[in-house]
Parts: sequence; C-alpha cells; structure tokens
Amino acid sequence: MSDKVVAELQEPTPAVGDGGPDMIQLLTPEGQRVSHPDYDKYVADLTPEDLRSFYRDLVLIRRLDAEGYALQRQGELGLWPSLLGQEAAQVGSGRALRPHDFVFPTYREHGVGFVRGMDPQSSLQLFRGVSQGGWDPQENNFHLYTIVIGAQALHATGYAMGVRMDGNVGTGDPDRDTAVICYFGDGASSQGDVNEAFVYAASFDAPVVFFCQNNQWAISEPVEKQTRIPLFQRARGFGFPGVRVDGNDILATYAVTQHCLDEARNGNGPLLIEAYTYRMGAHTTADDPTKYRVSAEVEEWKFRDPILRLKTLLAHEGMADEAFFTQIDEEADQFAAELREGCVTMATMPGETMWDHVYAEDHPVMEAERAAYLAYKASFEEAN
Repeated sequence: MSDKVVAELQEPTPAVGDGGPDMIQLLTPEGQRVSHPDYDKYVADLTPEDLRSFYRDLVLIRRLDAEGYALQRQGELGLWPSLLGQEAAQVGSGRALRPHDFVFPTYREHGVGFVRGMDPQSSLQLFRGVSQGGWDPQENNFHLYTIVIGAQALHATGYAMGVRMDGNVGTGDPDRDTAVICYFGDGASSQGDVNEAFVYAASFDAPVVFFCQNNQWAISEPVEKQTRIPLFQRARGFGFPGVRVDGNDILATYAVTQHCLDEARNGNGPLLIEAYTYRMGAHTTADDPTKYRVSAEVEEWKFRDPILRLKTLLAHEGMADEAFFTQIDEEADQFAAELREGCVTMATMPGETMWDHVYAEDHPVMEAERAAYLAYKASFEEAN
C-alpha cells in the first residue's frame, strides 16, 4: 500500500475522549441535548417516562457490576468481567432491539441481558461455577456468553444467514423481519474469527449488526496499536457500512442501533457500529490496569460518565426530581442485596444439565454421554 493511499485512509489520531467529527452524538457529556439530522427521528417519540426508565436501567446495571466485582473480591465468584463505563452502550443498544431479534454477546454484556429480561442471577451462576452456562438462550433470544474472543461473530453470522434463508427479512412485517446483533470489543476486531464473519456476512447479505464496544484497551494494548484507521471504517473494506457513535451517550446509541437494526431487517445486509467508550475498570478481576495505563486518562473519562449526563438532562429539563433519583438509589440498594443473597445461597446445578441445551432436539450422542456420566456418578454412590 502506497504512502499516499495510507494518508488518504488514515484520520488524525483523536485526542482522549474525542471520537472525531464522524462520531454521532445526541447528548453531550454536559447533559445538553444536541440535534442530528439523520438520527433525531429515532428519539423523537421518547417520553419522559422512557428516559427515566433508561436512567433506572443504567443505575441498576452499574450496581449489578459493582456487586459482581465485590463478590469476586470476597471469594464468592471465580471471575468478574466489569462493564463499568460501558452502561450506555449496552442499555441503549439493548433497548433498540425487538423481542424476536437475537443477541450474541461476549462475556460482559450484563447490561444487554438485563434489558432483554434475563435474570441477573444467571451471569452470577456462570462466574460462580455452579451452572453449565446459566440460561436457556431461547428464553430471551440471548445467546450464552462466549469466552473465546471473537468466536460469537461467526455464530451470529451463521444465525443471520439462517434468518435470511428462512425468508424473515425484508417482508415489511415488523413481527417477522428479524435482525441479529453481535457484540465484541476493540481487541476482538483484530481476531480472525471476526474478520471471517465480516466476509461471510457481506457475501451472504446477512441481517447482522456488528456492535463493537471500543473501550480503548484490549486488555493491556491500546486501540491505536490495533488499527491505523478508526475501527468503524474497517467495514468499508468488507463492503458494508460502518458508523461511530458516542458509546457514553444512551440516546445516540439507542438511535444509531435502531437505524442499523432496521437496515438489517429490511434486507440491506450487515452493518458495523463502533461505540466509542471507555473501560473504567479492569478488563476482568484478573487484570491490573495500573500496570499499563495512566490515571489521568481515567480521570478525564470520568467527565463523560453516561449516567451523570442523562441525570443532568433529566434534572435540567424538569423530567425528574430529587425524589425520583433517591427512589432509584434505594431500589439499587435493594437490588444489590437480593443479588448478594441469591449468589451466596445458590445451589450447584446437577452436572448432567450440561447436555440440556447443546442441541435444539434430542441427540443420540448427547444422550449417550449423559448416560455415561450418570453411570460414573452412580458408581461413587454404590461404593459408599
């Protein structure tokens, strides 16, 4: 590639917290509502009650995350992957989904699962090691967490190809047309699985929205070491659109995701969303971010907090008062207490349940393996 071509493609590296001129934003870090000609229509019908429910989701999800972190530090969980700072990206995109859309998460989409109706205890079961996955993906159209980095992009693309083959896109029937959304981080965007998924999705016009939460750090590697251009521009090389949105702006994330999901459902193929956000905590509780990033960077991103900016909007526009915010805080306290009680008292699920959801229908190999396991387990009881 010539230097000239590289220069044409490469944008200047944005300053910390600045997503550049292409980033879609509807709510500034100061909580001021701003207009965008292409995306205002997606939030025009949101009522004060809707915005208050957005705020409630953000607060409860942050409390879920804080409780998960504390439980791990107290030895109640084996691991906890934090989403601190990424609440708006998850709640905004999750609220844009229709019930029959399907979600393929990584292992930190606790917020998306929550707004999809998942039992918050489900993720705790997984990280406590008392279940073989934690939930039935069909109940809320929310796939199991994927630990292998980027593998879910292939799963999502395959599912979306099936949706198209079933004729469930572009019919004009909102109860039938279906989109798939796949979450991954900036680090996963460098994985072969993700790039292969892009190829297949474009080639088969799959109705999948790839949602990249660019939290600036792939564990200990900054995003500028992974790409010479903004991540959303990578989609262009595979032949489909990409857009960058302020991932700490719940209104913009909701609007952009709605637009992209509509495009996918209408049969216009895959799209890539880069939610420009920041990982305020560690990659997981096994990580120490002080080893590779400076505290000044974290402090600067605190001023872009997704919860504070929505709270400011609600207060300044007279859509919520102090009594409302106090009520939400009290609900969060009760929510956290119930999470903790549920976690420390949850029973270990029987080992034979690990075969329950491998296939949609009974499978002879799975049944044979289950029977062998049960026989092995019974042999210990007989010995006693």
